[in-house]
Amino acid sequence: MIALTEEPSVDEGLDPRRWVTLAIILTAVLIAALDSTVLNVAIPTILREFDTTIPALQWVITGYSLTFAALLIIGGRLGDIFGARRMFVVGAVLFGVGSLIASLSHGVVTLVIGEAVIEGMGASLMLPATMGILSSTFHGRERATAFATWGAVMGAAVAFGPLIGGFLTTNYSWRWAFRINVMVVPFAILGALLFMPRGTPSDRRERIDLPGALLIASGMFLLVFGISEGAAYGWLTPKAPFVIAGSTIWPTSMPVSIVTVAFVASAVLLWSFYRLQRAKERAGTGPLFEFSNLGRPGFRYGTLTLMLLAMGQVAFLFVLSVVLQDGQQLSAVRTGLWLVPSGLFIVAGSQLGSWLTRLVGTTNVVRTGLLFEALGLTSVAIALSPDIHLWQLLPGFALFGTGIGFAGSQLNNVILSDVPADRAGAASGANTTVRMIGSALGIAIVSSLLATQLAHHAEVAHAARLPILFGAVVVFGATALSLLIPQVGPRGRRQEDPDLDEVAAESEAMAESVAVQ
Repeated sequence: MIALTEEPSVDEGLDPRRWVTLAIILTAVLIAALDSTVLNVAIPTILREFDTTIPALQWVITGYSLTFAALLIIGGRLGDIFGARRMFVVGAVLFGVGSLIASLSHGVVTLVIGEAVIEGMGASLMLPATMGILSSTFHGRERATAFATWGAVMGAAVAFGPLIGGFLTTNYSWRWAFRINVMVVPFAILGALLFMPRGTPSDRRERIDLPGALLIASGMFLLVFGISEGAAYGWLTPKAPFVIAGSTIWPTSMPVSIVTVAFVASAVLLWSFYRLQRAKERAGTGPLFEFSNLGRPGFRYGTLTLMLLAMGQVAFLFVLSVVLQDGQQLSAVRTGLWLVPSGLFIVAGSQLGSWLTRLVGTTNVVRTGLLFEALGLTSVAIALSPDIHLWQLLPGFALFGTGIGFAGSQLNNVILSDVPADRAGAASGANTTVRMIGSALGIAIVSSLLATQLAHHAEVAHAARLPILFGAVVVFGATALSLLIPQVGPRGRRQEDPDLDEVAAESEAMAESVAVQ
């Protein structure tokens, strides 16, 4: 009798719960991405309700960025050591608690504690963990699908956030932006405990680098503070007193600005962090971040490109919102509706870009996306006029959104493709930190340019051209810099990599995500 051997199933050995895991992760990414964009359009309403000032309320938005940027590398490294699922759950708990406090707040202080501090801490643990969970749960083509969906949700959340925020603020209350989180987070935590794979913590029982954590957290906090607040408090000499809870910490009579002090202190702290991490790396005692990764061309040039890309993207989102609301006198809801096409092109671009990586390689898709994005910004700048119509902006929206869909995730892939798996969390945290620095620097430059132009132009649309063209020039620079990034993908494998096939497979799969902040 002839024994017939059954051909193994494609799904053999795969966790049947993996698609539920993906749904849980997408839910967490969605609420985290929506949170800040929804709140932006509610600022005028909160100002009236709390009877406060814009500088005081600005700490809600700025404080979230400061906390998030300060703790990202730490959060990613904790995921490397203790497991991504555990850090995801801890981050989700903090995010939910912060949302509850913010939803019940009746003043700026409690809103800052809930949104800026506790939610920022939760997001810094939760978001880096999502990438690690997807990488360990999905493989091959399924991983490509998972990362493409992750990126599409992130991009759509950023684009549709203003629309949702305007709807909630106009028809209900801005507090619903937080109440939704409070209702969703318990289900995400329960789903993570029931369906997510436990993962494998680091084999090396490493201690948390507390001195390094304190140095990077305080250094990044001061750096992002200085970049974000330079225009408000003065870059060199004081323009306004630095006040916390009604107490003047740094008066205008001081010889230098608080921003200058922040930059100097940040430089000292970050240099100390670098020296400490290099010493730990040489001794093999578990550094928080391995600076030897900068010796890898993909990580080094990819990270610099990402920073420039983030600076350019700010010009689109920040300036165009001002043009539509102040120049065209559109409501928050109508402004969100005008921005919907860019979100749709982001989603479409992420899917098309993932398919193209199989034909031309990941790095070439990145370069094409960067070029599209720069051309899109240029098109928008040229089209701006006092009587602008939506159809005149659509070509720029199409190029800009498709460019983000092409470049965003594939660039993350190139950056992380050389990094060992047991260090991917910290590297991902560093990657997102650099993006946030670029965004903060972009906001500082773009807002200054816009203020200067408004002093010389009566029409907001005319004043907005230069800041958007600045973004275009920066992204053109990122396009040029991307030429130094090594080829990653089926047509550009790095021959010096000893794990060539594994890296190529993971690179193609990772190329599907789109990270837009």
